[in-house]
Amino acid sequence: MTDIPEPSAEPAIASLSFEAAMGELETIVRRLESGDVSLEESVTLYERGHALRAHCEARLAAAQARIEQVSLGADGQPAGTTPFGES
Repeated sequence: MTDIPEPSAEPAIASLSFEAAMGELETIVRRLESGDVSLEESVTLYERGHALRAHCEARLAAAQARIEQVSLGADGQPAGTTPFGES
């Protein structure tokens, strides 16, 4: 009688796109905020949400690293950023 899919039915987080992970995370937040889930379900949802958040952060960091590179000045200090692929 629960809405939570069995763990084997949930897609592996590592295989999710950023958009899919964010969508699932938003669904989890709405369910937790509704207060209509048991304590056990809440813990399960929270754990998956935490993993989804970490996945989204990692995907964003990887995208940012691909887009910009920090250029260093002669003194070794950051001098600005350059678009990815330019030196």
